[in-house]
Amino acid sequence: MDKETKILKVLSESNRLRLAILLAREGEVCVCQLAAAVDEPEYKVSRHLGIMRAAGLVTARREGTWMYYTLAEPSCPLQSHLIVFLKTGFNSHPTVKADRKLLKQVKCRT
Repeated sequence: MDKETKILKVLSESNRLRLAILLAREGEVCVCQLAAAVDEPEYKVSRHLGIMRAAGLVTARREGTWMYYTLAEPSCPLQSHLIVFLKTGFNSHPTVKADRKLLKQVKCRT
């Protein structure tokens, strides 16, 4: 039950929930795009993603100077169900719609 509790605690913070929804819907995304989508500085988004990574919710890969994040493979049934819910459960939420619109407009700087 510890793993499930940790996952739910991590997602109880609104910016982390927004990031998880974006990653569930969009797949792999650069931290710079995520920061623009949720209108937060990159260092704050990186900190949130680090917390999510420590909980086993996301994985990261580096490409040059950029970090790309994706949802991790589920390690428990709760995580599997959450991924499905994150993909579909917030379709009409105004914040999610706005985040997705901003994400599509942003390209990483090179």
